[in-house]
Amino acid sequence: MTTASLTDRYVYAAARTVPEAQRAEVERELRERIGDETDALIETGHAPDEAERAALTELGDPLVVAADYVDRPLRLIGPRYYPMWLRLLKLLYAIVLPIAAGGVLLGQIISGAPIGAAIGTTVVTAIQVTVNIGFWTTLVFAVLERTTSGHDLTLTWTPDQLPELPHPTSGNRSNRLSELIGSLVFLGLFAVALVVQQFGMAFRGGPDGGAVPVLNPELWSFWIPFFLALIALEILFAVAVYAWGWNWWLVAGNLALNVAFTVPALWLLLTGQLFSDAFIELIRWPWGDAGPIVIAFVVVATIGVAIWDVVDGAIKAYRASRARTRTA
Repeated sequence: MTTASLTDRYVYAAARTVPEAQRAEVERELRERIGDETDALIETGHAPDEAERAALTELGDPLVVAADYVDRPLRLIGPRYYPMWLRLLKLLYAIVLPIAAGGVLLGQIISGAPIGAAIGTTVVTAIQVTVNIGFWTTLVFAVLERTTSGHDLTLTWTPDQLPELPHPTSGNRSNRLSELIGSLVFLGLFAVALVVQQFGMAFRGGPDGGAVPVLNPELWSFWIPFFLALIALEILFAVAVYAWGWNWWLVAGNLALNVAFTVPALWLLLTGQLFSDAFIELIRWPWGDAGPIVIAFVVVATIGVAIWDVVDGAIKAYRASRARTRTA
């Protein structure tokens, strides 16, 4: 596999931030501009690699260059600090937010708080942290924008900050193999969990101190075998994605599988048929005022995950279709 050049990485970093309708034109113009400037430096005696790096350094941050090409000023903070603000905000959300939420949840569990109260407090904290990070980070950069006239505090951009090119979604068997392995492991564990929960291997504390099943034992008459059959179909679906890559037939199948799982699961939950009475008594459901909040969160999260899974598959099928069209 050949290593992507700095020019390829620069063009990718710039083009991915512009509307798709303008992406091809921006890529072409950028390559021409970089090529012309690189050739000019080579004629003055620079080595090709050195000339390419110097040309990209002179161009500057690809986010700013792309904004200039499509006439989309970076005005939330200002063009001078906007790239730094955006990267710092993403970094803080990726690091601080999960640490804060995980710390609150761990503290609630250690303190012996009910599960519903612990989850509710964690969700509220996550929302508060999200708002505060966005507000205070933006405020700091807004103040810098207005108080550092004549003093540029931005970090110097270099080509070393360019992202690596992503692997193609379609046609790359190694990528699809890793996705297949991950899917098979998850689905296998899910199937095992559906079976072993009946024996209460995770929860004990029934009336006689024995094992407590999580799911309603009556579901074994139809619904648990139904979900196990869905898992088998999901395994076949994962194998099909690995063998053929994403296409619109698989997108339709993915939609059907998500609906077949999400609708019955939520119906069983909302009608009180999903969990066993012993398990509900053990966890002291419904946790007072937090009960409706937890249920609403679970419903929204479940629907959101299903929708994202379908949308993600559609995006991959669209990209694969475009790649096949370009190849043809």
